[in-house]
Amino acid sequence: MTIDEKYMKLAIDEAKKAEAIGEVPIGALIVKDDEIIARAHNLRETIQLPTAHAEHIAIEKAAEAVGSWRLEDCTLYVTLEPCVMCSGAIVMSRIPRVVYGAADPKGGCSGSLMDLLQESRFNHRAEVVSGVLEEECGDM
Repeated sequence: MTIDEKYMKLAIDEAKKAEAIGEVPIGALIVKDDEIIARAHNLRETIQLPTAHAEHIAIEKAAEAVGSWRLEDCTLYVTLEPCVMCSGAIVMSRIPRVVYGAADPKGGCSGSLMDLLQESRFNHRAEVVSGVLEEECGDM
């Protein structure tokens, strides 16, 4: 098992928490120096907040954990390709590496519909690794 698969399995565990409470089953975690500094799952339906996506919540928790909005030494693991809002938050928080499981052909903005994480006009770009445990992530 690769390190990316190890962390994606934990992101899948977060997605299962979302599924258990009737949320869209998406999970995310942020890792810095081989330590998980934030975990989250979708809460949009639960708290009726449109920004309560797993990635967005994880980014907020990670920024609080490190005491900075700059998450320059972190990797974000997420079970589904980030949407436009979450891709924007990734760019704004300077996360250098994103690993996702399943592509999102209807809303993915990290390679499917567009690639905001590689957009040369932004002042930050992130390396994207896609398809990690894709089948398991896509089955949720």
